Amino acid sequence: MRKVSIFGATGSIGQNTIDLIARDPGAYDVVALTGGGNITQLAQDARRLGADIAVTAFEDRLGDLRAALAGSGVQAAAGQAALIEAAARPADWVMSAIVGAAGLAPGIEALKQGATLALANKETLVCAGPLVLETAQRHNARLLPVDSEHSAVFQALVGEDIAAVERVIITASGGAFRDWPLVDLATATVEQASSHPNWNMGQRITIDSASMFNKALEVIETKEYFGVDPANIEVLVHPESTVHALVGFQDGAMMAHLGAPDMRHAIGYALHWPERRDLPVERLDLAKLGQLRFHTPDEARYPALRLAREVMQRGGLSGAIFNAAKERALDHFIGRRIGFLDMADAVAAVLERFEAADGLVDAPLTLDNVQQTDHLTRQWIDETVLQRAG
Repeated sequence: MRKVSIFGATGSIGQNTIDLIARDPGAYDVVALTGGGNITQLAQDARRLGADIAVTAFEDRLGDLRAALAGSGVQAAAGQAALIEAAARPADWVMSAIVGAAGLAPGIEALKQGATLALANKETLVCAGPLVLETAQRHNARLLPVDSEHSAVFQALVGEDIAAVERVIITASGGAFRDWPLVDLATATVEQASSHPNWNMGQRITIDSASMFNKALEVIETKEYFGVDPANIEVLVHPESTVHALVGFQDGAMMAHLGAPDMRHAIGYALHWPERRDLPVERLDLAKLGQLRFHTPDEARYPALRLAREVMQRGGLSGAIFNAAKERALDHFIGRRIGFLDMADAVAAVLERFEAADGLVDAPLTLDNVQQTDHLTRQWIDETVLQRAG
């Protein structure tokens, strides 16, 4: 039996992973499940899968988790140290689906154990790509992409020479506001931004889709994971969300990955790699679909894409700054302290502030420095929002 752990088990990626694992329970020995505040779901899944340990990120919820697991034989733990300890437990395959920069440290710890890390947490490579890749190489661990776009690129490259790649195109649905007049975005509400036209995802990533900050992170992730020159990474808005990515080669050929908008495609590919197995997902009917549309995104509508290219050009700790600023700006939008368009403005302001602060962006890329930079960035975003509100 394969030993597996799922970090971020109560989110949409984690729940889809559990769905696949639960369909073949005799094949998996579940080591650890982790979650946030949804204690009921975490305990229910830990009981059902017979996990060794369940961990909540919130220390003040440990009592609730223990009560929910009473009599099950599943160990309960809470807090950052417990997450790291769970990641250090031997496992063959680990799903990294914790939302945000909080997923970086557990992911690195799992790589140190030599595990295969199925990476749904895009922030891991955005914040510390070279460090993560070096850690995987040093410990004979493997990274497998789970973002639908990067899984699509990964699959399109099977049997191909990366040196023959001329361009990589990742697609974006355009999110909730893709058909809105640009002038209306200034008054867009949290509720409107939280409704995705194609995908069923959590609130934060759905809003990031509307602002295309998620795609900005994925552009950076593409550069880090595949070593592609940023100039050769393109984004296309594709309303049908059927073509997840395309790879163009130097002979003019293009390989496209198509599939219904269901994250179990990418999760299942990573779970069963290098094999392909039957998955409970919709099969495409291209005649019924009828058309596939593509257009170039307007960077006036999606300034996050321009900021991502600036970050890739700058390098150093700028990826960690960009991600932390994005996460905290999103907090302020959800908290109704800033408007939808103000998020990109706040992120740009903090990137400029770091650039003006000698030595901060170019400090060595270590986990400690990434975490300290993350903390400082969040403070500066808060200050920026307060100044603008005042």
